Amino acid sequence: MTVDDLPAAHQLSQAALWPHRLEDWKFIHELGEGIVAENKSGIVGTIMCWLHGARYASIGMNIVAPDHRHLGIASELMTRILREVGSRTTLLHTNSNAIAMYEQFGFAPFGTIHRHQGTVFRTPFVALAEGERIRPVSPRDEGALAELAARSTGMPRSTVIKQLMTVAQAVAIDHYGELIAFAALRKFGLGYVIGPVVAPDIDRAKALIAHWAGVRAGNFVRIDVPGSSGLGPWLTEMGLVQVDETVTVMVRGEPPRPEASVTRYALLSQSLG
Repeated sequence: MTVDDLPAAHQLSQAALWPHRLEDWKFIHELGEGIVAENKSGIVGTIMCWLHGARYASIGMNIVAPDHRHLGIASELMTRILREVGSRTTLLHTNSNAIAMYEQFGFAPFGTIHRHQGTVFRTPFVALAEGERIRPVSPRDEGALAELAARSTGMPRSTVIKQLMTVAQAVAIDHYGELIAFAALRKFGLGYVIGPVVAPDIDRAKALIAHWAGVRAGNFVRIDVPGSSGLGPWLTEMGLVQVDETVTVMVRGEPPRPEASVTRYALLSQSLG
């Protein structure tokens, strides 16, 4: 997949009713590698992978044109992209229709993701502890953000965070000067997406999410949260309701081991984790 393929890939995702803009494709393409399936009519399938250090990878954007499905294209794309990731532990997100196919490649269910979205007009107030404040991040915080993100996922995140900071705004919670949590906001699809959100506990995660929801009050906002986050009812009360079916996280290999002291409460994206 080259940069020249992205407009056609974008059209393919639109045909599949995916919300990605061309700019969203460019963002993820700059971080990863991709393969396209094409015939005389043009591109009819895509898949991408992202390498997270020497031990981990993720796969996503596996799309096949509606009139070319059930022809083995998705499986062939998967076979080829797995050669790129090699022996790395590999993660992906999928709906229930594709679970059986991915199981044939050695993937097993590992968790769930819930997509919440909507328009927030009124945000709850979430108090912080004494000595804490929400502040914008600066370039000097990039190392601290990457460290928190790595601890919360169990995978290296410095490259992803560096690229994210070129397209997103981010705020952090610091505790007497120590950065302990952060959340990013960027344009995506029909509006904005909040994520990642990394914090030591759910109350600080709520404070960060409420901050960005308030900043974008009246706009369409999306957030993808792990099924174990405990945020679902609170997000729904705020106007960010769960849509579509639950997304299954699948893994091939030894799953990454996040630290218990910090949690990823929202994903950067379903492709990048």
